[in-house]
Amino acid sequence: MLYRAPAWLPGGHAQTIWSALYARRRWGPVVPRQRERWVTPDNDFIDVDRQPASQPDRPLVVLFHGLEGSSDSHYAQAFADWAAAHDLNFALPHFRGCSGELNHAPRAYHSGDHQEIDWVLRRLRTQHQAQGGQTLVAAGVSLGGNALMRWAAEHGATAGQSADAIASICSPLDLVQSGRAIGKGLNRQIYTRMFLRSMKPKALAKWAQHPGLFDRQRLMAVQDLYEFDNVFTAPLHGFKNTDDYWSRASAKPLMRGIRIPALALNARNDPFVPASSLPRQAEVSKSVTLWQPEDGGHVGFAQGSWPSHVRGLPDAVGAWLLGAVGCPLALPEDGDG
Repeated sequence: MLYRAPAWLPGGHAQTIWSALYARRRWGPVVPRQRERWVTPDNDFIDVDRQPASQPDRPLVVLFHGLEGSSDSHYAQAFADWAAAHDLNFALPHFRGCSGELNHAPRAYHSGDHQEIDWVLRRLRTQHQAQGGQTLVAAGVSLGGNALMRWAAEHGATAGQSADAIASICSPLDLVQSGRAIGKGLNRQIYTRMFLRSMKPKALAKWAQHPGLFDRQRLMAVQDLYEFDNVFTAPLHGFKNTDDYWSRASAKPLMRGIRIPALALNARNDPFVPASSLPRQAEVSKSVTLWQPEDGGHVGFAQGSWPSHVRGLPDAVGAWLLGAVGCPLALPEDGDG
């Protein structure tokens, strides 16, 4: 990906925050979403937001959101706008508890949730094929991208039964290094606080659903994501502790096993995905393409004149995904320079 940040938007923090809060996300009119509620194999539920194309057999693009994300996230809106512009079917499955309603089971979601990814993709593929569709591609942002890459690595060549190509966007593929980075300095003051503002109340609501599920007093005292994962995420999802979770859930050590076309996009100035943690070509399979531009921040990539826009991200990633499976799309002209 060839990307150069606007001169007035220097540095990873600025590129991250401005893109999320202020940059333009859409070009065309807002297309109404259609929400579906799916009952999970363990009798819980997830909500899937759909945006149909003019024909059900048009290619299907699936987007897995990041930590505490949803279909309202800036990158999700930009991807939905891109899909509408190219008349593509679009689906955003919400991880449990992220659609605006707390899920029922004594669990939530996590960075290595590849079993959930597998169930969702299999169901979407079956639905799409039943409507005459052939092509399904998937992208995952941050946490969702690590889980998606982990899924592809776990399933090897059989992953192609559920998805034709995948992409991770600004994903912490080495959760140990990224987890340490987000807990330090300015990252701790900005991003850790932001995430915990929603994560702690949701965890307490989960405790109210299932009293005694975890140590409530310890969770009340949590000040960083390491301790949150120790108290909540790790034990609820079968890990011994945070160190076990971050080590076992990371996609990077398994990426040599990926056998379907896969793109890993990471800006080297991402505030909490250190450049030193990014995979090198020798550490991944030949099926994996690495894009590691110097700028972009964390799911930023704003471009154009002030106040900028973030459509360049889905333009580039979406074109790569469909091009990888023989459905090339022309990159649109960037009218904002």
